[in-house]
Amino acid sequence: MANSKLDPIDRMILAELQADGRMTNVELAKRVGISAPPCLRRVRTLEENGYIRGYHADVDARELGFEVQVFAMVGLQSQAEVDLSAFEAKCQDWPLVRECHMLNGEVDFILKCVAPDLSTFQRFLTEDLTSADNVASVKTSLVIRCAKDLPGVPFEVLEKRLNKSA
Repeated sequence: MANSKLDPIDRMILAELQADGRMTNVELAKRVGISAPPCLRRVRTLEENGYIRGYHADVDARELGFEVQVFAMVGLQSQAEVDLSAFEAKCQDWPLVRECHMLNGEVDFILKCVAPDLSTFQRFLTEDLTSADNVASVKTSLVIRCAKDLPGVPFEVLEKRLNKSA
């Protein structure tokens, strides 16, 4: 099921589940205009083919005591594939790192980190991140507030694009 092979119902299923992953299959089927059994088959196929990677609760980090959010821009000494992969693997082991993205340009990676307080983040920064093998530089920016944080993709943009090419 390649991206171009998703039909409008598959895309509606994905959009609905992206908005509310807890709805029942019966509710989902009703929203997309098909009966429950084929809806469930489609969802399972979307899961098997990697369009749906999982389901999770969107928890409020600050309510849970994680008051500090920081973006760390990391430069490496070597960008050889083995070194890039080693850094990515190291990020998997650091609980404070919630996202790790490899970039092109001046910065090799950007990390989204959360911590309960500034001293916990500073300890991670000095004891783990800056002292890690191959790390040449780290620049950090503390998040003051979040103006927008939406999961997934904008399905309305995809639909417009597909309707133009049809």
